[in-house]
Amino acid sequence: MDIFLQQIVNGLVLGSIYALIALGYTMVYGILELINFAHGEVTMVGGMVCIAILQALLPAGSLPVIVALALGVGGAMLVCMLLGLAIERVAYRPLRRAPRLAALITAIGVSIVLQNTAMLIWGKQYVSFPDVIEITRYEFAGAHITNLQITIVLLALLLMLALLVLVYRTRLGRAMRATAQSPDLAALMGVNPNSVIAATFIIGAALAAVAGIMVSAYYGLAHYYMGFLLGLKAFSAAVLGGIGNVAGAMLGGILLGIVESLGAGYIGPLTGGFLGSHYQDVFAFFVLILVLVFRPSGLLGERVGERA
Repeated sequence: MDIFLQQIVNGLVLGSIYALIALGYTMVYGILELINFAHGEVTMVGGMVCIAILQALLPAGSLPVIVALALGVGGAMLVCMLLGLAIERVAYRPLRRAPRLAALITAIGVSIVLQNTAMLIWGKQYVSFPDVIEITRYEFAGAHITNLQITIVLLALLLMLALLVLVYRTRLGRAMRATAQSPDLAALMGVNPNSVIAATFIIGAALAAVAGIMVSAYYGLAHYYMGFLLGLKAFSAAVLGGIGNVAGAMLGGILLGIVESLGAGYIGPLTGGFLGSHYQDVFAFFVLILVLVFRPSGLLGERVGERA
């Protein structure tokens, strides 16, 4: 029982991170019907930039740790927001009326460019996250949870709640939903589709930056290639919940994290030790295959209203 609860805790932490990244995929798809495969690399850049800022500020010793951490998070979010805006302006906007295959190939190309650029800047080796967070462990019903895990889950939930409020209770959210229905009709009603689409990329990139920092702090490491697998898992989570559905991305991320953690915890005993916990990545894509075969629209169905 304690193993089960421990894996549930681990799954909630991973699922919260997957959900934040999946929101970027689902928001862009909901408006442009485009899969932004470069989104995982934006997550990687967020983690790398935060580590670089912390490494630059902490040795000086002139700033408190909490201030340095705040500057690292803020700087990473700013860089990723500018990066998301640049990707939309340079790579996707010129192809908005082009066949979808052209945009898909461009997204893969942008992903490769970002990976190699990060490799040139930070190198091929793993980069350690500075030891700025004092880990405190708590025990609950045999399961162990740390203050970092609690922070990740609570912060992710807060950001997801803030996004729901933004989408359904603000003027920008109404403009985003109108643009998702029909950019041309939204323009006739006074909405600037270009501004709305740019804002969507910026918001998604900001969430991806936070997710990248969470992953780097949770594992204590970052790598120029880490965004590739994170992006694929987050895309699987978006498809699981219903691509284009904001609530579906949140649900899909949480469920995928739990399934992956439970699989990692029990795959060894179930296979007699033949498969180890390092095969946990298989479960994310196994779930993706099942969803595509049996429920292509995802758990929460297709987004409401198709583009005219």
